[in-house]
Amino acid sequence: MFTDPTWFTVSLIVSAIGFVLANYGRKMRRWPQGIAGAALMIYSYFVPSPLLMAGIGAGILVVLLIVLRLGW
Repeated sequence: MFTDPTWFTVSLIVSAIGFVLANYGRKMRRWPQGIAGAALMIYSYFVPSPLLMAGIGAGILVVLLIVLRLGW
């Protein structure tokens, strides 16, 4: 799992997006962005498939978008 270059690349991209979101949420005191960022950074360690990892990451971002559209 950890030796697959595709898994490592997808994990790095998803975690980097999570890091940016978490820092933005922390600095601006925005809970939805902070929680979504933390989730993006953490969940990739538990998902063995790069395709599934990308799908879950996209799902987290869609949920974040919906929460933000609802005015949180």
